Amino acid sequence: MLGTDAGHPHHWKKKMARRRQIYEGKAKILYEGPEPGTLVQYFKDDATAFNNKKKGVIAGKGVINNRISEYLMTRLSDIGVPTHFVRRLNMREQLVREVEIIPVEVVVRNIVAGSLAVRLGMDEGTPLPRSIVEYYYKSPDADKPLVTEEHITAFGWASPQDLDDIVPMALRVNDFLSGLFLGIGLRLVDVRLEFGRLWEDEHMRIVLADEISPDNCRLWDIKTNEKMDKDRFRQGLGNVEEAYQEVARRLGILPESGPRDLPGPKAVQ
Repeated sequence: MLGTDAGHPHHWKKKMARRRQIYEGKAKILYEGPEPGTLVQYFKDDATAFNNKKKGVIAGKGVINNRISEYLMTRLSDIGVPTHFVRRLNMREQLVREVEIIPVEVVVRNIVAGSLAVRLGMDEGTPLPRSIVEYYYKSPDADKPLVTEEHITAFGWASPQDLDDIVPMALRVNDFLSGLFLGIGLRLVDVRLEFGRLWEDEHMRIVLADEISPDNCRLWDIKTNEKMDKDRFRQGLGNVEEAYQEVARRLGILPESGPRDLPGPKAVQ
């Protein structure tokens, strides 16, 4: 199916033909990996909002999110959070472990924003008394509805044991990222996480999957409250590419000159 498009340059065609596409999402494509149990995660520049009702392209987003996610997944792995990330392969691709994705997005909220503000009629920017964990069902066709633990366990999307692993892990990720972003002058308003089941022989463990980037974190500048994330695209605020680049620059993983490719491992230190 892949690699038949005569419009592709020859070498690219050959490369694509060798790899079987497993899944295409709104922001990423997953290909069969080079060894069993692995996938190649390709980051696109496509952006969507409001459950696919608004579509666009953010130039260079894939390159920057690949690098930001590599950096954050590596840092989380350093503090003992198990993730699907193996290593970054090139500007737009990373090698990940193949996991069975749990069809629930776990959102940890620290400050009122987005749908929570609308739902409860609260002002955006209101600090929450404590971090709140919400679940959204990743239904194949519908909008992602807010669901409860009761729905999740009743419909078998995840077991109570799975949730016992997921919730503390989500809170730990939120705590760690909050501190990390605070150190570079950004407030982590909320973060949307996905988890998967990693099977090793007969053993299963829950690991952090997908990506962590300004696509799925709300980040506000501490001094100005300026939005530095996908809300710039959602709300038509402009300068979306610049905001993503600024997040990478503050994390110390983007050269001043812009999103050129850097040698891999050096970016992680």
